[in-house]
Amino acid sequence: LSARPSSSSPHRLDLNSAAAAPAPPLQEQRRTPSPDSIFGKASPPKRGSFKHGDSTYRSLIESTAEVVGSIAALETIFREMKLHGRSFTESNFILFFRACGKARSPHKAMEFFHRMTAEFHCRQTVKSFNSVLNVVIQQGLYREALEFHDRIIHSKKNNVSPNGLTFNLLIKACCRSGLVDRALHVFRDMATSNCDPDAYTYSTLMDGLCKADRLDDAMALLDEMHVEGCFPAAETFNVLINGLCRKGDLSRAAKLVDNMFLKGCIPTVVTYNTLIHGLCNRGKVEKAVDLVSRMISDNLAPSEVTYGTLITGLVRRGRASEGVRLLTLMEERGLKPNEYAFSSLISGLFKENNPEEALKLWERMTKTGRKPNTVLYGALIDGLCRERRPHDAEGYLVQMIEDGCKPNSFVYASLMRGFFEAGDGEKAIALWQQLDRETADSNNNSVFFFSIMINGLCKEGRLTDATMLWKSMLVKGLSLDTVAYSSMVHGFCNAGLVNQGLNLLDEMLSSSDARPDAVTYTILIGALCRRGEIHRAVELLDTMLSQGCDPDPTCCRVFLREGGVEPERVGEFLEELASRLLNRDRASGA
Repeated sequence: LSARPSSSSPHRLDLNSAAAAPAPPLQEQRRTPSPDSIFGKASPPKRGSFKHGDSTYRSLIESTAEVVGSIAALETIFREMKLHGRSFTESNFILFFRACGKARSPHKAMEFFHRMTAEFHCRQTVKSFNSVLNVVIQQGLYREALEFHDRIIHSKKNNVSPNGLTFNLLIKACCRSGLVDRALHVFRDMATSNCDPDAYTYSTLMDGLCKADRLDDAMALLDEMHVEGCFPAAETFNVLINGLCRKGDLSRAAKLVDNMFLKGCIPTVVTYNTLIHGLCNRGKVEKAVDLVSRMISDNLAPSEVTYGTLITGLVRRGRASEGVRLLTLMEERGLKPNEYAFSSLISGLFKENNPEEALKLWERMTKTGRKPNTVLYGALIDGLCRERRPHDAEGYLVQMIEDGCKPNSFVYASLMRGFFEAGDGEKAIALWQQLDRETADSNNNSVFFFSIMINGLCKEGRLTDATMLWKSMLVKGLSLDTVAYSSMVHGFCNAGLVNQGLNLLDEMLSSSDARPDAVTYTILIGALCRRGEIHRAVELLDTMLSQGCDPDPTCCRVFLREGGVEPERVGEFLEELASRLLNRDRASGA
């Protein structure tokens, strides 16, 4: 644009002027000008309350603050302003604090807050204080946020009075730190500062109470809201419904949804998704499907999360094929399934001995242009290894690496287990050695990989090699886990060395890192029964109970089968076992 003087219109703009300068390149247009380029030739302004050029600095701060990682540039602008005697407003600093939040620099925000008055002669108010407090909380530094709050609010130098937002931020920090009682104390103190709690205050506090397993206290706050005339929002109810679902109290959660309607609050998609997730976690997939129908009747469209939750629920119930049909319906409605839905279905189909359908789903997914990630490759490779097709899985590992997708420990562990299960222990060892060469941090030296190797070698009857690895773990100072111990116990028992296995059990009982589980005891009980040492097996069962480990159905079956318990005495044995568990207050085990 160029201005051309005219008698009739002295400020008319000529859009077609040949003299108009060509537009600079786009990168130059977007580049934030430096203070020097703008004010370098200007003479220092006269001192006053608000001087010519301050608005330009304000614009410069605004544009610079929008750029992530612009803290250093902003500090330069502030130095220039101080050098030229410019006035500072609190809004300048609030922009700086927001930039600190984007740059994840909470300590820089706190530092500049302290410099506001002393160095830049700018008065601090609750606005700038809340801005800094929010930045610190956003970075998860809840304890530091509480300390910063106490230091500023209780300081005689800083005349900052908290407002409603301050209390909300403080309650949030307390709840995230697990200090729910302090959050309640802060909540009760709001009245002394003439601050009324809003729906966000109540929701934050309710969420903290629910996560602290204090559901009754959270529900009591809902009643208090009504008494105080604060109307709960859908988010408030969602917090309580989520807490009840996590607790498994689906009946109260459903009643709370009905209560929402009575209070004139319409359930949202999040409300229904929370209930559907709770039902699926409890295995009540049919009720979850019915809830989706109700959701649609309420003119709420199911989201990707809704379908994904249902798919996961179906897979957990061994109904992956139905999950695939739901995936198709989801796509027909224009929704895009995420990687988790695909990986869940692929894993489920393999576990249901339907590998061909799993591979078809993989092909269908990749043909749509979706690029598999580590989780998806992991699900496919693990599934093929479960089918004892580790060599096919290895081909996908190569493809995974070619696609620029880095394999994680789960992928390598699946392959190693797969080669052992397929009877190709040498290939598993070669893969482990390859990891040792390629991984600078010796990732394969972790207990996780050692345990897989020991377990595989013991199953192949290579007890000597497994023992060498066991000793290698001890030399490296690695903490032995339950899987490693149980694998060695299994190897000793298979070799007829039951006493050595019992010695390892004694080591586990005296260790804090690896406690024996039902699998460990079952291996030893079965070995003793096969040797005809029923009395020692019963003693070991007593030890198992006294150590707080409940026998599972597999353990009971092994004892009954290997111990030669007569059919007419099976009921008597199980009743006695249940009675012992009940006497120890272990109802779930009974």
